[in-house]
Amino acid sequence: MSEQLISIMENNERKDLYNIKTHASGPSDSLPLTHHMLMNSPSGNLFGLSQNVGMGWKPTKLTGKQVLILGTQGGIRAEDGTPIALGYHTGHWEIGLLMRAAAEEIRTKGGIPFAGYVSDPCDGRSQGTTGMFDSLPYRNDAAMVLRRLTRSLPTRHAVMGVATCDKGLPAMMIALAAMHDLPCIIVPGGVTLPPTYGEDAGKVQTIGVRYAQDELSLQEAADLGCRACATPGGGCQFLGTAATSQVVSEALGMSVPHSALAPSGQPIWDEMGRQSARAVLAMESKGMSMKDVLTDQAIQNAMVIHAAFGGSTNLLLHIPAIAHAAGRNIPSVHDWNRINKTVPRLVSVLPNGPVYHPTIRAFMAGGVPEVMLHLRKLGLLDCSVLTVTGETLDHVLDWWESSERRYTVRKQLMELDGVDPDDVLMNPDQSKARGLTSTVTFPIGNIAPEGSVIKSTAIDPAVVDEDGVYRQKGKAKVFTSEKEAISAIKNGNIAAGDIMVLIGRGPLGTGMEETYQITSALKHLSYGKYVSLITDARFSGVSTGACIGHVGPEALAGGPIGRLRTGDMIEIIVDRNQLEGSINFIGADNQTLTAEEGAKVLAGRELHPDLKPDAQLPDDTRLWAELQAVSGGIWKGSVYDVDKIIEVLKAGKEALALKSESIK
Repeated sequence: MSEQLISIMENNERKDLYNIKTHASGPSDSLPLTHHMLMNSPSGNLFGLSQNVGMGWKPTKLTGKQVLILGTQGGIRAEDGTPIALGYHTGHWEIGLLMRAAAEEIRTKGGIPFAGYVSDPCDGRSQGTTGMFDSLPYRNDAAMVLRRLTRSLPTRHAVMGVATCDKGLPAMMIALAAMHDLPCIIVPGGVTLPPTYGEDAGKVQTIGVRYAQDELSLQEAADLGCRACATPGGGCQFLGTAATSQVVSEALGMSVPHSALAPSGQPIWDEMGRQSARAVLAMESKGMSMKDVLTDQAIQNAMVIHAAFGGSTNLLLHIPAIAHAAGRNIPSVHDWNRINKTVPRLVSVLPNGPVYHPTIRAFMAGGVPEVMLHLRKLGLLDCSVLTVTGETLDHVLDWWESSERRYTVRKQLMELDGVDPDDVLMNPDQSKARGLTSTVTFPIGNIAPEGSVIKSTAIDPAVVDEDGVYRQKGKAKVFTSEKEAISAIKNGNIAAGDIMVLIGRGPLGTGMEETYQITSALKHLSYGKYVSLITDARFSGVSTGACIGHVGPEALAGGPIGRLRTGDMIEIIVDRNQLEGSINFIGADNQTLTAEEGAKVLAGRELHPDLKPDAQLPDDTRLWAELQAVSGGIWKGSVYDVDKIIEVLKAGKEALALKSESIK
């Protein structure tokens, strides 16, 4: 007999193992049924009542309004917070506490809370791994499952979404945006605190490359890595995709005021669950729904706030997807460009600076409503939009301006950290005096005829000319995998003045992976500011430097970026003030070309011989890539446009039928 089987199956310590029951009396009392219910209610509604009491809900309290709370919770915690099974990241570790607070508030108001879960991955954990191939596609999948869960509880009156991080929160916003006729609310999961002595969660992701370049000792790397996540819950301490998504949720009016970037696990954070529960119940009683909140004007407000905060370029993928789900106009590149040229950046936090304050300080300085006060004075916001409070944005900002909450948190920032809140969230005059520039630029050229994206405000000022223009001419070093590129950095094969070109890493190649492993290495190496990166992949929200992504068309779709070779001469120009830029191939083999001549040379070349989809690209992601490409691709938010997909499938079936007939 197998000893291994015995060790697995036999547990002599459990004396009650075979104390088995084969029936039970069931809940006492009776369901509150009526003649009308039995005659007219679907059987599912009636059986749902049986399920509810079977789970322990009192039969006498079954008539309350049902509220579905959807969360991205991961891991298993003991009551005291001790880990029993780890989650993927801190951002979903404490989510259950917010959900519990919301559920308790709903119950005290006579409602019936339900809870469902769709956990999310960690982009930081998957950087540089094949796990990144599932990152952006996951957003679409999770939004789909969250919508299915919502529809699968047909008796719900309202929905709350509790989420924190890079993909779970955008997925939740997309899912609830699609619930046009339901009252819904987002509860952002907050941020983790920075270590008192140590590095933030963005910089600490470079300990490997800094160690390889002898800029850190082994002990320093070990100590810094241990302390980076100083508290157990919340998103990272910088204005990356997680924090930016929280800001955007509040800017859209989907969250209660001053909820983005709250310190996870603390009373002011926990109270958000209760505030949000009260708000969504009030929405339901007033007959408000998502279509009342998510208007075209609300979408534009979110873009304005994104620009003022200097947010992650990943929101250029997520805000259009939210607009698509809400049935609103999808912002174009021209819309983004127009807004970024108009809106001043007012926020000084990680990763853009100029002072690298952690996101908790942005919250303490007043967060989203404080920035909105400045933008309202400039006339850049539509303050007539409704928020989930049931009030217009104008009324919300009037409350905030004179609130005790505003006065208290701003005062505490000075007392606790010795930081003036106006140095974190600036007025436009302060911002201009400090040299803050607008957020993003969209360079075009013969390498990116459809466009590209750079967070131009995050280029190191030391390499920008006095006129505010970043200029570089250099030879390309072309890589077809992130592994090759990071190895080149670690092994000293990248030098100041190089232009790294990473191709085949867009949706068709990798699911449009993030390349933070590279951008973070360049940021935190002494010579990195003098190296540029061009890629058809995307970047983490914490990326900085002369890093140009989202290049279109992507290499595997035949884009000219896929025709570049090592040694090609490239010219990059990015005007940080006018938000205009270009990336052009301008020569090879010691021959200088104009941009137009370079375009013709590239058009006549074959694609790079090593260009191909990653061998480990999952079929799930291959399918996502094709579906989002048919639906308009990354500039439409990488969504699934069902009508377009059906149109293409129908045309394909007809073409195949004609082909079959011609063969006969």
